[in-house]
Amino acid sequence: MIVGPATAFPCICARLRRTTRRVSQIYDRHLEPHGLTISQFGVMAQVRAGDAPSIGQLADRMVMDPTTLTRALRPLERRGLLTLTPDPADRRTRRLALTEPGRALLKSARKGWEAAQAEVRAALGEEASTALVLHLDDTLARLGTVPAAEP
Repeated sequence: MIVGPATAFPCICARLRRTTRRVSQIYDRHLEPHGLTISQFGVMAQVRAGDAPSIGQLADRMVMDPTTLTRALRPLERRGLLTLTPDPADRRTRRLALTEPGRALLKSARKGWEAAQAEVRAALGEEASTALVLHLDDTLARLGTVPAAEP
């Protein structure tokens, strides 16, 4: 089907956002007993996976604005789950690391994440789950990076 300017095409963004909200609700429900949201779990998993990433590096990896990421980090830092320390080579840069309690919580919360993952995969089916992951990865690669807004 070819879509022209006069043809109404469903909003891709609205559908992605609704789907993301529904999937996030499932993950949040399973992570709630661990005191985390899926966003917090994702941030902590990315910090653990990196070698003390900077806020900018983590924001790039997560396709987030650094300011938004900084706001998301505050509750985790207040709870003593991660630390932000100045980089010895560049004092303007802050490096992220999980604390011992953060690593322990992430490890125990993994069970909740696995349960959520299983629920979503069961609802979609294995074939559709695999196809969705591949399609989303391809979509992100095709969209590339978003250029910075001009002043």
